[in-house]
Amino acid sequence: MTKVKICGIRNLDDALVAAEAGADFIGLVFVPGRHRRLEPQAAKVIVSGLKDAGAAPQVVGLFADQDLAEVNRTIEICGLDLAQLCGQESLDYCTQIRAKVIKVVHIPNSASPEQGSKELIQKINAYREAGHLVTLDRLVEGLQGGTGESFDWSIAAQLSRQGSSFLLAGGLAPDNVGQAVATVRPWGVDVSSGVETNGDKDHEKIREFIRSAKEQSAISPQP
Repeated sequence: MTKVKICGIRNLDDALVAAEAGADFIGLVFVPGRHRRLEPQAAKVIVSGLKDAGAAPQVVGLFADQDLAEVNRTIEICGLDLAQLCGQESLDYCTQIRAKVIKVVHIPNSASPEQGSKELIQKINAYREAGHLVTLDRLVEGLQGGTGESFDWSIAAQLSRQGSSFLLAGGLAPDNVGQAVATVRPWGVDVSSGVETNGDKDHEKIREFIRSAKEQSAISPQP
């Protein structure tokens, strides 16, 4: 069954809605300058609230090229389960994170299924062999973290057929996540702005996104 991550959560109510709808991961942003960024104490309230409610999702903190000590301190303060690294963090940096890691690999808009797939597979495998998860997202110069823009899904589909395991991110929404799951067959999907209305999490969009992803996953299982 395809895993679902609802990212950019900023309050406990939204987190609980996502959890009740079947989200596997909840994402909290700690990247400086991003409008969804949370202070550690605010994030701790969400994490504690989920645990008190007996909610199942694992909580992921998003970081990008930040001081290693700061990242590990935030993980400890908030009680995060995973850290998603959205910058240019090295494999060595990843191994020093005191939580399981999701490493974002950015796909340039110029990429094609025929061009660079070997390099991408090697990069993905390097992180996977070190025990880390991988997210594929669209490369937007100067922007760290989620871009809200999609890339050519045929690239991801080819990587999936060749045995790569990853979460798919970028430009996903309730009306296209089913197609994305059917086309790419990713290990998981990751969404933030695609389940928002006027910049705030939309509870019905969250529910519809998770429902569509899970239903299509049952029809189109991973290879």
